[in-house]
Amino acid sequence: MDINWYPGHMKKTRELLKEQLKLVDMVFELLDARIPLSSKNPIIDEIIGNKPKIVILNKYDLAHEGTTRQWVQYYKKQGIKAIAVNTLEGKGLKEALSESENVTKDKMAALIEKGRKARAIRSMMVGIPNVGKSSIINQLTGRKSAKTGDRPGVTKGKQWVRIRGNIELLDTPGILWPKFEDQEVALNLAFTGAIKDEIMDIETLALKLVERLWEQEKDKLIERYKLKEEFTFPLEIMDIIAKNRGCIVSGGEIDYSRVSHMILDEFRGGKIGRISLEQPPIL
Repeated sequence: MDINWYPGHMKKTRELLKEQLKLVDMVFELLDARIPLSSKNPIIDEIIGNKPKIVILNKYDLAHEGTTRQWVQYYKKQGIKAIAVNTLEGKGLKEALSESENVTKDKMAALIEKGRKARAIRSMMVGIPNVGKSSIINQLTGRKSAKTGDRPGVTKGKQWVRIRGNIELLDTPGILWPKFEDQEVALNLAFTGAIKDEIMDIETLALKLVERLWEQEKDKLIERYKLKEEFTFPLEIMDIIAKNRGCIVSGGEIDYSRVSHMILDEFRGGKIGRISLEQPPIL
């Protein structure tokens, strides 16, 4: 599969982020705990520069627990605080807010020394689409639907959200990069739903996922779909899954569209198990 997708509005978002960064004290970088490398926009570090940053490993309830701990240590060795977050239950968010106060305490103290009044910490959350930013904002604001509004003195479009504690969040849309240099990265994003299914060849994508899971998480795939045989080709596995789940059309033919959507949905929902598709690099 050759995945290459970069809508024009993404370029505009990049320029907007550069402007908005001047308004904030620190940045939350939101990553998918299952694919921290693939879900990281490579231009983010360039844009953020020396701003204090906290990495949020979201959806860790879908990722392998031990692997997520390894990722936290990986970032720690680089001097970066990484926090595993389960948005559905709100776990990890309190720690993230506490850490935001820690990484900005010097700046806040400096402002007071200059005679300025104490003010809220101004933060920004950045990440690719569909990594859970809206859900996190809803959790932080304590509302079912985060309502944003223009802050006085801020250019239209720059929307601030008051979150728990003494913190304001500048909301930004998700961004992707201009092209996928590595097709494995593109596949990881497609597997987890960061790329819209509507522009994908779903049947090929599901087949690629079956192949990956058979290599990395064979036991979980066998348990979920009651597989009892050894297979040589991913298509054989997919055919058995379809038959076991009744994804058959008239004439006994396999409904590949149906079984493909089912496999992808069950992976994304954690029904196959807690699975991490990427391991942290060795430092």
